[in-house]
Amino acid sequence: MISKQLANQIVEQTMLRLHRNINVVHTNGRILASGDRLRVESIHGGARIVAETEKTLVITEENNHLFQNAKPGINLPIFFQNELVGVIGITGNPVDIAEWAPLVQLTTEMMVHQALIASQTEWKRKLRETIFEDLMTQQPLQKAMNDRLSKIGFFHAPPFYAITLDADPKLTAYQSFVEHMEDFFIHESVIFGKYQVNEHFILVSGMDAKAIVNKLTILLTQVKKYFNVKIGIGLPVQTLEKAFNSYEMAKNAIEYGDRKKTINFFDEVEVFSLLKKSDSQEALLFTNRTLKGLNNKLIHTLVVYFSNNQQLTICSEELGIHRHTLTYRLNQIHELTGYNPAIFQEAIILQIALWLRNK
Repeated sequence: MISKQLANQIVEQTMLRLHRNINVVHTNGRILASGDRLRVESIHGGARIVAETEKTLVITEENNHLFQNAKPGINLPIFFQNELVGVIGITGNPVDIAEWAPLVQLTTEMMVHQALIASQTEWKRKLRETIFEDLMTQQPLQKAMNDRLSKIGFFHAPPFYAITLDADPKLTAYQSFVEHMEDFFIHESVIFGKYQVNEHFILVSGMDAKAIVNKLTILLTQVKKYFNVKIGIGLPVQTLEKAFNSYEMAKNAIEYGDRKKTINFFDEVEVFSLLKKSDSQEALLFTNRTLKGLNNKLIHTLVVYFSNNQQLTICSEELGIHRHTLTYRLNQIHELTGYNPAIFQEAIILQIALWLRNK
């Protein structure tokens, strides 16, 4: 519906050019704004008929008495996205104003369209940011949250990737980074917005890492003239309740990532961040994920294997098992974790996970 503020703007702008009295009327017949201040808040009988029939009504001196609080003129319906949102009335001799009454109707609908689209955009923007802030509290999802997600077109489909963007504007007069993202992600299932000063967030649903990088690369080519952008991408999570973890990883990706790179992934800098934040939630997640599936026997085998500098003979003797049995256990560890303890770079990851586990 048309607000009083918008109704006053329509009256002011139209009368400035038309030099005729204008009434903007609610769909219930109540006058929201008028060049004749005394008519505001009163019921316009003619406009109420227009709202009921959704058809233009011409009021003359002859039929004026049939409509409550009406004067001669033309009253026209105002539509927004095929829905009646109000009525505009032009006071005067219908013969004199008939030629340009449709133009007034069209101009009014354009003003309404622009204002309501802007209002809807701002409402969605605030809703997205509120949703993200709520997700950052790590509370269980309520039904109300699911309703809000559907209103912004976000599909609850894992995996979920959290992304942070540090966007430092080169030209402060240029449209905001959020507006760029609104245009760019209009057909995608994402939540995005501004979170901190120069810090923006994106939460992506149902898209793999490669597709995300492709989208972000295109976005960067569009905005690099106006913004210096650094992007951090967290690891995927399977539930929205864990979006906080992915977002913390994304921020660490920027903090500990390669300064020369525009896009940094958390898994590329995970070890560096863990060594600096060994008591963090990320450290716990890293340890659990890296050592997943290992029972106490395999973990003990790994500890002894590393403590003996990966020497099979010495390790098997200390464990009191045959060398072939040790090799079998190490192969099991490789299969369960995805890291080969016999390869230096992968052994480091397993060793750090053990250190953090035993802190």
